Amino acid sequence: MEKTDGKMIGNDNQKKPVVANDNDMVRVAVIDLKKVFRVLFGNKMTIIISSFATFVLSSLLIVCVPRQYTSQVMLAPEDDGSGGSSLSDLASSFGFDLGSMKSSDAIYPLLYPDLFNSNDFVVELFGVEVAKLDGSLRTSYLDYLMHYQKHTPWQPVLSKVKKLLRPKPREIPDGMKRKEGVDPFMLTYNEDMIAKKVRENIKCTVDKRTNVITISVIDQDPLICATLADSARFRLQNFITQYRTSKARADYEYYMKLTEGAKLDYEESVKAYSAYCDSHKGMVLQADISRRDELESEKDAKFNALTVLNSQIQTAKARIQERTPAFTILQNASVPVKPSKPKRMIFVCFMTFLAFMCSSIIVLIKDMADD
Repeated sequence: MEKTDGKMIGNDNQKKPVVANDNDMVRVAVIDLKKVFRVLFGNKMTIIISSFATFVLSSLLIVCVPRQYTSQVMLAPEDDGSGGSSLSDLASSFGFDLGSMKSSDAIYPLLYPDLFNSNDFVVELFGVEVAKLDGSLRTSYLDYLMHYQKHTPWQPVLSKVKKLLRPKPREIPDGMKRKEGVDPFMLTYNEDMIAKKVRENIKCTVDKRTNVITISVIDQDPLICATLADSARFRLQNFITQYRTSKARADYEYYMKLTEGAKLDYEESVKAYSAYCDSHKGMVLQADISRRDELESEKDAKFNALTVLNSQIQTAKARIQERTPAFTILQNASVPVKPSKPKRMIFVCFMTFLAFMCSSIIVLIKDMADD
């Protein structure tokens, strides 16, 4: 500060105090909870009536939805020699399966869910004989899905709307030959819809770390649900076994055919040798002796060939047994006691709470608009 004629004069660089205006102050919105509760309490009848009406309607709605049961099967396939190295264990912890990469099999556990989506696998389940728990029905799974399924009251209306909106289904020409029964190569429209329903009901998942296969089946009847879970498990095991042993079984059949031919050749050579020896008793000519030795050598060679083929058959049998996979069933199929869905209490409580919140918000918004 400089002093001139008894007055204090400030420097230009000195900062001057800044006074804040009222417009620059931040306004904090405060919710008056007392007013909110007062408004809600004043309109309590409106909120109660709307919540009660929602409770009744949601209860009537969820009762119309058929209950469904879930049955699960868990099995672990045989480790196909991928080894238990630390590198494989580390990769498994991150979701990578080095065992399937090293395996020579074209179909490894991670592809089993895709197998359940194929028409060939699904069509095999059509013929499974199923029965209801109360004993009122015993028929094929295909017939059960087509004629004995429970539907909601609004399902026929939705089906008619979908029928009007969807394109015209493909029809099989009269001249086109089709296999008897259900042909997975050429399904009709109804059969294709049933196949989609089966895919929705039956799910297969594989744990990438442990290769544990989980087959889950959903159905409206608990006994049918467990029956289908066990049938799907059996067919999956049979498919894997047939695939793993296909090469060994082909080798076994091939060696069996060769053995049958070699056995006939050996029997013919034995007959020829025996007949020649019987017709040339006391032979002295060298030509006769040479012919006898030739037939004997031919007989011995065919016997040796037959012996080798028999050993090949035994090796092929052992190979079939070696390639047959072993499965450890961790959880067998069982008839469920309680339905898995829909969760009626949860649905009703959620809809009632949602109606309470919506009606409360509407009441508060209306009160703010009146103010």
